[in-house]
Amino acid sequence: MYPDLSYFFHDLFGTQPDNWTSIFKTFGFMLVMALISTAFLLKSELIRLEKNGKISPKNILAQTSEKLSNQDIIINAIFSLLIGTKLPVILTQFERFKGDPAAIIFSSEGNWIIGIILALITAGYYWYKNSKVSQEVKTETIQFWPSSKTNDIIIVAGLSGVLGSKLFSVFEDMPSFLKDPIGAIFSGSGLNVYGGIILAFFVVYWYVKKLGIKPIYMMDIAGMGILLGYAVGRIGCQLSGDGDWGIVAAAQPDWWFLPDWIWSYDYPHNVNNDGVLMANCDPDIYNQARAAGKSIEDSCQLSSGYRYCHQLTPKVYPTPIYEIVFSLIAVAALWFNRHKFKIPGTIFFSYMIINGIERFFIETIRVNDRYQLLGLNWSQAQYISILFVLIGIGGILYLFKKNREPNA
Repeated sequence: MYPDLSYFFHDLFGTQPDNWTSIFKTFGFMLVMALISTAFLLKSELIRLEKNGKISPKNILAQTSEKLSNQDIIINAIFSLLIGTKLPVILTQFERFKGDPAAIIFSSEGNWIIGIILALITAGYYWYKNSKVSQEVKTETIQFWPSSKTNDIIIVAGLSGVLGSKLFSVFEDMPSFLKDPIGAIFSGSGLNVYGGIILAFFVVYWYVKKLGIKPIYMMDIAGMGILLGYAVGRIGCQLSGDGDWGIVAAAQPDWWFLPDWIWSYDYPHNVNNDGVLMANCDPDIYNQARAAGKSIEDSCQLSSGYRYCHQLTPKVYPTPIYEIVFSLIAVAALWFNRHKFKIPGTIFFSYMIINGIERFFIETIRVNDRYQLLGLNWSQAQYISILFVLIGIGGILYLFKKNREPNA
């Protein structure tokens, strides 16, 4: 459908696909949207808890100065180094950059001389600027509300989530990692959702505790936030066709009343270029280009005018759609009933049960590697989902027992 925004604008306005807007990849764009939507939910809930007196402001001693710190100068210099190094390559090889921005950004390619010169100019400018301002350092008490740290929390959760997703996907497919470690790490595909959730949980738990927020309250917010972000992220999976689809769909039953594409879908122009060539693609030109050593994307471009010219045959279950619908219903149910959860933590453990059940059953029709364990032949996600359900049930029982005890 829409591997990048140029394909979306092509359908919407009739503009040329694979133009400059193709640098904005659909999955990455929706991932950003997922973080933004989660941030809105997080901030609104933190403000509500602050108004209810459940979260208090924190007073900290802070040093302020008109000078820019050495750390900030170094960070700005590094940023200038990266811009100066990569920008010449991007401008001179823009066609290549459009197709795979990460391949250039995360490579060693670049004009390092320009980068170093720009970094030195940046550092020199700020050091000169520092020499012209007051050198006095003041220490004062600053009060801040946890809701003001929403952006920091989201950044910490996002970075640790992506790292966890990558680590789990590497463990799940070690041969591909050993074959191309750099490509596997910086590829936009191969993200394990559970890996991201698990690592982000521990990192955010530590971070919010450091901010003075009771982690149990943040866990409840996180349960709803993860479901919302998951739904938005899965929209990116569906639109881009990133391979996160189901197995070959069974014959559509007569009683099916919803649109056909909800039962089975062929993912035209999928970002992975999986499947067979589309009807408007000349197979002879494509095969000649591949035989000449051209990439799949370049071969598609030569034979059809599109960088992405494949679709699935036979059609498969569009599992991202099912997960989007389920997650939105689940987050709505928790959100509109959150006032009924009197014991902090029960929303989070309810989320674990809901997510575990949903993921276990969706995995039965998803394309994933299976592992033999204790006589079972399940995917990695199914084993983890069962663990989620057990932890969720155990957590709720523990909280109810704890709150029934005297002086709990």
